[in-house]
Amino acid sequence: MDFRFTTQQETFRSEVREFATREWGQNAEDGGEGGGRAGFERAQGFRRKLAEKGWLTKAWPKEWGGMEASHLDQAIYSEEMSLAGAPGVDQGVDRVGPTLMLFGNDDQRQRFLPAISRAEIAWCQGFSEPGAGSDLASLQTRATRDGDNYVINGQKIWTSNAHFADWIFMLARTDPDAPKHRGISFFLLDMKTPGISIRPLINMAGQHGFNETFFDNVRVPAENLIGEPNRGWYIAATTLDFERSGINRIAGSTRILNSMLEYLRATPALHARADLRLKLAELKLEFDIGRILAYRVAWMQSQKKVPNYESSMSKLFGTEMQQRLANFSVNTLGLAGQLVPGSSGAPLEGRVAHYYQSSVSLTIAAGTSEINKNIIATRGLGLPRG
Repeated sequence: MDFRFTTQQETFRSEVREFATREWGQNAEDGGEGGGRAGFERAQGFRRKLAEKGWLTKAWPKEWGGMEASHLDQAIYSEEMSLAGAPGVDQGVDRVGPTLMLFGNDDQRQRFLPAISRAEIAWCQGFSEPGAGSDLASLQTRATRDGDNYVINGQKIWTSNAHFADWIFMLARTDPDAPKHRGISFFLLDMKTPGISIRPLINMAGQHGFNETFFDNVRVPAENLIGEPNRGWYIAATTLDFERSGINRIAGSTRILNSMLEYLRATPALHARADLRLKLAELKLEFDIGRILAYRVAWMQSQKKVPNYESSMSKLFGTEMQQRLANFSVNTLGLAGQLVPGSSGAPLEGRVAHYYQSSVSLTIAAGTSEINKNIIATRGLGLPRG
C-alpha cells in the first residue's frame, strides 16, 4: 500500500472540500437520519448535485453512471464529505449498487443502477428482526412463492429512514425446512406496495431515524429476487462487507476530535492538565490508525481484491474508537457536557452530548463488535469456530 496521494488526488480532495463547504455549509449536520422531511429532502437534493458532477458513484463503471475512477478517489470523496458533515453517500450507493453489480442480472442492473447513480431512489435496509439481530440467520419473515410473485409476511426492525425510502432491500425465509443459512432469499421491494406499514422508533438523542416495518401479505414480483432462491444469506454477507467498509466513521468523528482540541486550547484550566493532553494525543493516533485501516480497504478494492475481514477490522476499530472519543469528551466537559443542542450554556453547542448519545449504537449497527471479532478470527486468522 502506498501511503502517499498523487498530485491529482490532492487536487481532487481540495475540489471536493471546496464544493462541500460552498453547497452544504461549513460544520453543518448531516440532513439524513433524524433531520425530518426537510432535512431528508435537502440531503437528497445535495446528492443530486453530486451525481451531476459524477462524484456520487465515481468508482462505478461508466455503463452504470460512474467514472471508473479508483476506489481511493472514492474514499477521498467520502472522507471530505464526512469531514464537512455532508451526506455524500446513501444505502443505494454503498450497498445496493455494488450488490447488484455482483449478483444482479442484466435487467435488474439496467433498472436500478442508473437511477441510483442519479440519486433518484432512496433506499432502506430490511435485515434485522426483533428476534434476529446478531444472529441474523434466525430471521423469520417469510416469502412464499405464488405464481409470478412472492408473498411476504413478517416484521423488520431498525430500518433506518424507512419512512422516507422509495425501496427496501431485504431478506426473507423462502425455505423454512432448510438449514437456517440456506433457506433465505434477497429481495428488492417498492415501499409503496400495499401491505407495508411503518412505526417510528425514537432514539435516545430524540431523533426519528429508526423504524419498525411490518409486511402483511405483501406481494413482490419474482423478478425482484436477487440471485438464486435460498442463497440470499451469502449475498447479504457481501452487502454487509460493503456497509462495514468506508472512511465515513473516522472522518465524521474527526470533527468532534478537532472541536475538543480547540475547546481545550481555549480553556486554560483544561489546557493545563497533562492527562487530558496525553489522552487527546492518544486519540489522535487512534484516528490516524483508523484512517489507514479504512484506506487499506479502498486500496484493496483498487487492486481488484475483495476485502472481507479487513472491512470488519475497519468497522470494529472505528466504532469502538468513536465511543472512546465520546466518553472522553463528555467527561472532560463535566456536567455541562450533558447539555443538548439548544440548551443555554451548552459547550460546543451541545454537539458532544448528541454525539455521546448517538455513539451508543455504533458498536451494534452493521454487526456487533463480537460478530466482527469472530469474522476477523475465522476469516482473517484462520481460527476454528467454537
